[in-house]
Amino acid sequence: MVALVDASGTVRHANPALEAGLGLSQRQLIGHDLGQWLARPEPWREALRQVHADEFSSKRFDSALQVRGAADAPPLQVIVARTEDADVLLVELLEIGQQTRQEREEQLLHQTQANKDLIRNLAHEIKNPLGGIRGAAQLLQMELDSRELQEYTRVIIHEADRLQTLVDRLLAPHRRPHVVGDVNIHEVLERVRSVILAEFPRGLAVERDYDASLPELRGDREQLIQAILNVAHNAALALAERRAAGDARIVLKTRVARQVTLAKHRYRLALVLHVIDNGPGVPAQIKDRMFFPLVSGRDGGSGLGLTLAQTFIQQHQGTIECESQPGLTDFRIMLPLA
Repeated sequence: MVALVDASGTVRHANPALEAGLGLSQRQLIGHDLGQWLARPEPWREALRQVHADEFSSKRFDSALQVRGAADAPPLQVIVARTEDADVLLVELLEIGQQTRQEREEQLLHQTQANKDLIRNLAHEIKNPLGGIRGAAQLLQMELDSRELQEYTRVIIHEADRLQTLVDRLLAPHRRPHVVGDVNIHEVLERVRSVILAEFPRGLAVERDYDASLPELRGDREQLIQAILNVAHNAALALAERRAAGDARIVLKTRVARQVTLAKHRYRLALVLHVIDNGPGVPAQIKDRMFFPLVSGRDGGSGLGLTLAQTFIQQHQGTIECESQPGLTDFRIMLPLA
């Protein structure tokens, strides 16, 4: 929620998000002191004075909105900042939860970029000598007469191939071009659903809870299928005991959200996509690291599925988060629509 005010706090302009938050039109806001809708007038007056006097380039404080007819006053962080016009100040009102989420998203973006750079460099460093090791083992195998010694070279070749496959998967998101087009998210989900049910035909129900009013989004269809499939496949594997008991369940749910900030950009509409399962939950020891490369909660897992999912979603300017407890795990993907 954003407004432009003069030095006294009188509104000159209000964006649609602020209109919606206060339940008032811009016409009703312009010419009135924005402070009358804030729970704490003293910090408001002091912030206006200090920023207008050029004591600070910006000032922030916690407050709450006072909305007529609302039972609760939503807690806010209020930011007052200078503009190029010395007589006009920019005011941004961020819900505390939204501010915390934005900070977390920014931290995740930095962490993901650092991980991508590390993975790409490490994969290239591994790949170059790996080919040499495999080639040398093949040459050595042709020179050996002993079957026992040839078995050792076969192990070397097999392990080199396994590492090559791992390196290829690490580099996959950086190799394939980002092909953008109009995508119907429900067609993507139906594809994911059919793949999951084909692999796990017994003991698992994959339920639909779709919002049919959702518009198409701009994105890479194959990347979105792979990202959501990775999340759903992890869920299906985690449901092994439930599948054996015959009551495993995954829910694919879509909803629309309005006035959403993703990766520091404000969007009028966004898709909220949930992949929900009734499994045992994410192990506590990896909950904070589940999107890191090579971190897995399963024996034999590569730890790349969620990393690739996060990479593909972030390439669409979206976010992916997880809330988990025993019996309910909810992966929430948000993608901009408009």
